[in-house]
Amino acid sequence: MSMSRSTRDLLGLSSQLTRQCLRRHRHHHQHHHNSHPLQPAPHGRLQPSRSVASYTAPYQADAISVIQSNVDTTSDEFKENERLMGEAMARLEQLTRTAQQGGPLKAREKHVARKKMLPRDRVTALIDPGTTFMELSPLAGHELYPEAEVPSGGIITGIGEIEGVTCVIVANDSTVKGGTYYPITVKKHLRAQAVAQENNLPCIYLVDSGGANLPHQSDVFPDRDHFGRIFYNQARMSAAGIPQISVVMGLCTAGGAYVPAMSDENIIVEGQGHIFLAGPPLVKAATGEEVSAEELGGGTMHTSVSGVSDYLAVDDAHAIVLARRCVSNLNWPAKRQPPSPTDAAAEEPLYPASELLGIASPNLRRPLPIREVIARIADGSRFAEFKADYGPTLVTGFASIYGQRAGIVANDGILFGTSAQKGAHFIELCAQRGVPLIFLQNISGFMVGAQAERDGIAKHGAKLVTAVACADVPKLTVVVGGSYGAGNYGMCGRAYSPRFLWMWPNARIGVMGAEQLTGVMQSVGKKGAAGDPELRDRIERESDAVYSSARLWDDGVIPPQHTRRYLGLGLRAAMSGRNEVLPGQTRFGVFRM
Repeated sequence: MSMSRSTRDLLGLSSQLTRQCLRRHRHHHQHHHNSHPLQPAPHGRLQPSRSVASYTAPYQADAISVIQSNVDTTSDEFKENERLMGEAMARLEQLTRTAQQGGPLKAREKHVARKKMLPRDRVTALIDPGTTFMELSPLAGHELYPEAEVPSGGIITGIGEIEGVTCVIVANDSTVKGGTYYPITVKKHLRAQAVAQENNLPCIYLVDSGGANLPHQSDVFPDRDHFGRIFYNQARMSAAGIPQISVVMGLCTAGGAYVPAMSDENIIVEGQGHIFLAGPPLVKAATGEEVSAEELGGGTMHTSVSGVSDYLAVDDAHAIVLARRCVSNLNWPAKRQPPSPTDAAAEEPLYPASELLGIASPNLRRPLPIREVIARIADGSRFAEFKADYGPTLVTGFASIYGQRAGIVANDGILFGTSAQKGAHFIELCAQRGVPLIFLQNISGFMVGAQAERDGIAKHGAKLVTAVACADVPKLTVVVGGSYGAGNYGMCGRAYSPRFLWMWPNARIGVMGAEQLTGVMQSVGKKGAAGDPELRDRIERESDAVYSSARLWDDGVIPPQHTRRYLGLGLRAAMSGRNEVLPGQTRFGVFRM
């Protein structure tokens, strides 16, 4: 009779413990026989003492949960993966470095000549020393507009710690087209507000913007999720008790004037910050009135006459000090938190994270051993696997990341009916216990074919999708390989509102792979060569992680070796402050049995 690997391991451990317990029991029994005979119990029966066999040491549960790595770092496959991933990483680093420079050199020099801090320097000065700023979507806007480069979408967003409070920071970059809002700028601003709303995080806006980008007004102004939604979100978050604080460090005109006006508190820099619905040229054109920018909407006027602003700063540095003071006065709850990714006390995995570059591969046809990934993410490389021998192409279990308990759902092959059922069961457990979920995606989709349909793959897949959609606990997703078809849905893709979603540089996303898609088009009579000669190349390009991140389909392309840090920061944001995840609060829809 064949046995699974986990069953053999447990039987071996059981035999070892039994032998040890028998030896100790014989010694224990002989010792008592010679010196302390058994005493009669109250009812005349002998009362046996507790044997060693009935005792389990606390460390044993941890010991059997440690993942034993089988990675051979000297193998040709590992070295080839490492080389290919190194090339992908070099590309990612170059693109990120270019995007983080901001606008062109001339614009940056002009900005500094006005005695203004560069946008990223403002963010660095705002957060607590020694802490990490987890930037969201730094590659937003990459090659998105043929007529202009919009690095980072013209706006910097992310999560940072200010006076010990985890906050969402939104900073306009006026070196990029004067800080005006392109469609991608609006989308990125709204995404940052969604992160704040979902995770109950205070918002700090560093405002320096010329308002909407007028040539793109039809894609910026009229629709529900356009420019006006920013102010709607501010009002709703303030009403929900999520603080809104603005620091006006430059121009704040037209609709943008409502950002500070709708904040709970706002700070303005004297002689530099200006708030008005229409600037001096438009005022003159509309009314004939000639007025300077300082008289119309300067800091002195707004803090002493109109009351639009609350605090007057002499320069950027002073404004940042005032902003930090505002955060310190929020009376924000200081929960007892697990160690942060910057805390030396955090328990690290047993295996180096750098090995992930040799485990992953841009060639998605190569299998990715997902337990090896988990072993380099989880505290102490411990993973309490759930249903290890059932539906083995979906790996589920419990682990801790920087001390925060989490449930992990990870692909190790195509999704079968049994895999989907196991996943739904495990997600129910996590929802019942209030445990956040982490999804590691590398999925080509659900199993297809006559037998799969007869076995009910559609209803089993629907169970998994329902469980993912309804689980009312924080969910975080990392795409470590492919993310194709309905597998994307069952593994908590963007449409299923994970709190954060990141991609590795080798990741691909699409309805299906380029080769499969072109094959389907040809099979239905749409010859690729006739209709679109470059169809396959186009689909390959559109499936790329950078293409995805440029359009904000994710929250950033991250180095694989930093995955644990990103997950730790994401869990900290989701579980700290006023967040409270209560067990058993989820209400699931109907599961088709």
